[in-house]
Amino acid sequence: MAPIIRAEILTIGDEILFGQITDTNTQWIGSQLTDIGIRPVRKTSVGDNKADILDAFSAASQRVNVIIVTGGLGPTRDDITKHTFCEYFGTELEINQEALELITAFFAKRGRAMTELNIQQAALPKNCTYIPNLWGTAPGMWFEKDDVIYVSLPGVPYEMKSLMEFEILPRLKSRFVSNIIQHKSVRTIGIGESFLAETIAPWEDVLPEHIKLAYLPHFGQVKLRLTGTGTVQARLDADLAEQVALLMPYIEEWVFGFDTDELETVIGSLLVQHNATVGTAESCTGGFVANQITSVPGASQYFQGSVVSYSNEVKINVLGVSPQTLEAFGAVSEQTAREMAEGARKVLNTTFAISTTGIAGPDGGTAEKPVGTVWIACATPEETFTQLLTLRNNRKINIELTASYALNLLRKTILKTNLAVKG
Repeated sequence: MAPIIRAEILTIGDEILFGQITDTNTQWIGSQLTDIGIRPVRKTSVGDNKADILDAFSAASQRVNVIIVTGGLGPTRDDITKHTFCEYFGTELEINQEALELITAFFAKRGRAMTELNIQQAALPKNCTYIPNLWGTAPGMWFEKDDVIYVSLPGVPYEMKSLMEFEILPRLKSRFVSNIIQHKSVRTIGIGESFLAETIAPWEDVLPEHIKLAYLPHFGQVKLRLTGTGTVQARLDADLAEQVALLMPYIEEWVFGFDTDELETVIGSLLVQHNATVGTAESCTGGFVANQITSVPGASQYFQGSVVSYSNEVKINVLGVSPQTLEAFGAVSEQTAREMAEGARKVLNTTFAISTTGIAGPDGGTAEKPVGTVWIACATPEETFTQLLTLRNNRKINIELTASYALNLLRKTILKTNLAVKG
């Protein structure tokens, strides 16, 4: 087994800490490092403060082999990364002629004059290895000290990604002989994280040492991520496949997919496979279920439309829900959900229809039907299936959870409905 090469990703900029921009760079960098066998072990975000950045450099150097730094390389005074590197390494800035020529050509190609600030972007710490940036004006930099590699990249995502892909990753691959890191994910829904952990404990207790397990919950779903480490790709793939096969008997009823599968893409594939169509009748979700379904390219093959029946009048006049049903049981009831789904299937002329009706919150609940009470239904040509959800007090979470559970009810209904599969 090769030694584990550890990396830390350091983002610099007040705008990240203030919440003014979302840090998407770290996620992408982490995935790219993993693909070449380098294990990201920490992410650190630091504001535009020299002392804090120096502390971050020093701390990271004690725990990792590679430090990837993004941000702070612009031409303005608040971009202090280069000056901080100079202080950290005990050096000074000097104009790098190759960088200056590239920046000059960059502006000339666009018919723009260079300012002194633009020229100063070619000023780099003397001890760095210059990494050309063909996609912008902020050069990349590579430093080495006490067996630790420091890489400084611009924060602009497309510039950073291009430098990583064409310059940094090849250099890191040639520098280190590292293990292969391989992920395999099993996607579950309808089972809570703690209950899932108890259910698979006998399997988890005997996992091989080179395979680790992580639980990743999200809106009614739990992703089980197996991460294997090894030196031979084929063997590692076989080991992960074996562990998934051993896991499945414990949780098969809750598994809807693997790796990058999403619930809506799995449903789309099932509907196409069975030459079936679907529509929605939504009250508390306000069209969010339809939005999830239509987020999949090609959804027009199987999605007919949606009725957002927020009012009782629309439930009655468009979906055909009985006024007596609403009077006797209320809008949030099994009976109303059933009639909404059945009405939508007729109005939209679909194989399946799913409905949602509930109290999303934060108000509107009663002692009998508190906030978070939701009924969902799925109508087929033969019968209608219903399910009661008891959710939370958060409106946004309730809408997303309801959509997730409604889609899963559709998935399970398709699987047990007797439909011919397209030849």
